[in-house]
Amino acid sequence: MTEDRGTIPALLRSAAAEHQATTAIVDGDTRLSYPALADAGRTFGAAVVASGLDPGDRVGIWAFNCAQWVVAALGTWLAGCVVVPVNTRFRGREAADVLRRSRARLLVTVTDFLDTDYVELLRGAGVELPDLGAIVVAHGAVPAGATSWSEFLALATDRAGAEADRRTALLGSDDLSDILFTSGTTGVPKGVVQTHVRTLRVGTDWVEMTGLRAGDRYLMVNPFFHMFGLKAGILASVAAGATMLPQATFDVEAVLARVEAERVTVLPGAPTLYQSILDHPARHAHDLSSLRLAVTGAADIPVELIGRLRHELPFGLVLTGYGLTEAGTVTATSPEDDEVTVATTVGRPRPGFELRIGDEKGLSLPAGEPGEILVRGGSVMSHYLDDPEATRTAFTDDGWLHTGDLGVLDERGCLRIVGRSKDMIIVGGFNVYPAEVENYLLEHPAVATVAVVGIADERLGEVPVAFVVPRPGAALVPSELVEWSRPRMANYKAPRFVEIVEELPVNASGKVEKDVLRRRAGEKTTSGSC
Repeated sequence: MTEDRGTIPALLRSAAAEHQATTAIVDGDTRLSYPALADAGRTFGAAVVASGLDPGDRVGIWAFNCAQWVVAALGTWLAGCVVVPVNTRFRGREAADVLRRSRARLLVTVTDFLDTDYVELLRGAGVELPDLGAIVVAHGAVPAGATSWSEFLALATDRAGAEADRRTALLGSDDLSDILFTSGTTGVPKGVVQTHVRTLRVGTDWVEMTGLRAGDRYLMVNPFFHMFGLKAGILASVAAGATMLPQATFDVEAVLARVEAERVTVLPGAPTLYQSILDHPARHAHDLSSLRLAVTGAADIPVELIGRLRHELPFGLVLTGYGLTEAGTVTATSPEDDEVTVATTVGRPRPGFELRIGDEKGLSLPAGEPGEILVRGGSVMSHYLDDPEATRTAFTDDGWLHTGDLGVLDERGCLRIVGRSKDMIIVGGFNVYPAEVENYLLEHPAVATVAVVGIADERLGEVPVAFVVPRPGAALVPSELVEWSRPRMANYKAPRFVEIVEELPVNASGKVEKDVLRRRAGEKTTSGSC
C-alpha cells in the first residue's frame, strides 16, 4: 500500500472500487459497505456545500467514536474542507477555544455522551464563536438552534453534490486536511496543521507496519479525535479495506463481548486496555480466538505484559511504537523482536523517517547517550496554526523536528524513551501538560501560585498532583480545590491530589524545581498522606 493516491477522497474512491463487497463499518444497526460509505460521505459533503462552506473551511467534530464521526470526516474532505477533531473529554471552554482558534464554521457533536450535553457545555462556556454558523447533532436530543443529523443530510442536493465532486477533483495533495490540537509547554494548545499527503502517509504506513489487510475486523477503542484513532484507525482501515468497529467507550466486558460477537482481529490500545482484559475474571468465558494483532505504546510497558499478551491471548503479532501528533508514527518494533525489545523499546524508525538524538545544542549524540529525540520525514507536520514563532522554534534550520521527548538509541538502532523534556504527564495514554493545568488552577480566587507534576499511578501510569500556595489570608481545602477543578478541564487533566504549601522550591534563577516536588509527592503518596 502506498500514498500515491494523493488525497483522502482519492483513497476513499479507490477503496469503494476495490472492496465493493467488504463491510466498511459496523456500529449498532448501521452496517455500510465501502461503496455505501463513500456514498454517505458524499451526501454529507454535499450538505456541507449546501450550508455555504467554502473549500478550506473548517468542520469541528466533537463526538464519541461512531459511524457518524467517520461519515462526517470523510464528507468534510469530500467537500474540500478541513477536519478539526475535538477531544470528548474537554469541557465547554476548552472545546470553544479549539473551535474559535480554528475558525470552525460547522460543528458535528452529540448531546447524550456519558450524561453530557456538549451543546449545553459549549453554550455555557461564555466564549464568542463568530465563525460557527451551524451545529449538527449526530446523537441525542436536538436543542433549539441546532440541526439534527437527518435534517442536515436533507440539505444535500444534486447541485451541491456536483459542486462537492468538482472540489474533490481540484483537491491537491498539499491542500490542508486536518488540524489536531495538542497542548504546549506554555499551556496554550497548539493546532497541528497537516496536509492530505502527510496525513495519508501516517495511515498507509501503519498498514505496512502492521500488515492490516482487507477482511480484518478492527475494534476501535482509540478515540477518533486522537491521531491514532483518526489516522492509524479510520484512514488505515480505508487504505487496507478493513472493517471498522467503533467503540464509544472502553468497558472491558463490552469489549470482550464484541470481540467474540464480531470476530475482531485487530485490537490496538494503551497497555491498560490489555491489562484489563488479561485480569478480567470472565475473560475465559469469551471466545477471543479471532484476535491476531495488538499494537500499543504511550506508556512504559512491563516485559511481563508483553509475555502475557503473546502466551495468554491469541495475538499472533504484538507491536509497540512511538508517535506524536506532529509527526505520526515515527518508530515501531518488528515481528522478529523479542519480548524485552517490544516492552522496553519503541523499535526503529519507520521507512521514510530519519531519527537522531541531540544534545542541548542539537548536535547528534552516539548510541547509549540520552538526549532529545529529533525526527525528519514525510508525515511531519506542515506548521502550527497561526503561530509562526512556535513553528520556527519547533524545527532546526535543516528541517529536523524537536519532539521535546528524551530518548536513547541502542546499538541496534532501537529507541528507548527515557523522559519528557516538556514535563508532559501521560495519564492513561492522554497527554497532559502541567502548564495548562496550572493556568486553570490560577483562576481560583484563593490560589496565588501553583506547580503541577506527575507521579506514578498503578492504573493510569501517571496522574497530576498540584502544589498550591494560597493567597494571603485565603483558606484552601485540598479536596475542595480538586472538586473545583474537575468541571473546568478534562477529567484526566484535573489534579488527583492537592497539597497546600507556604512556598514552592525554586532555583537561583527563580525556576520551580519540579524534581523536588516529584520526589515530595512520591514520598507522600507512598506513605498515604497526600
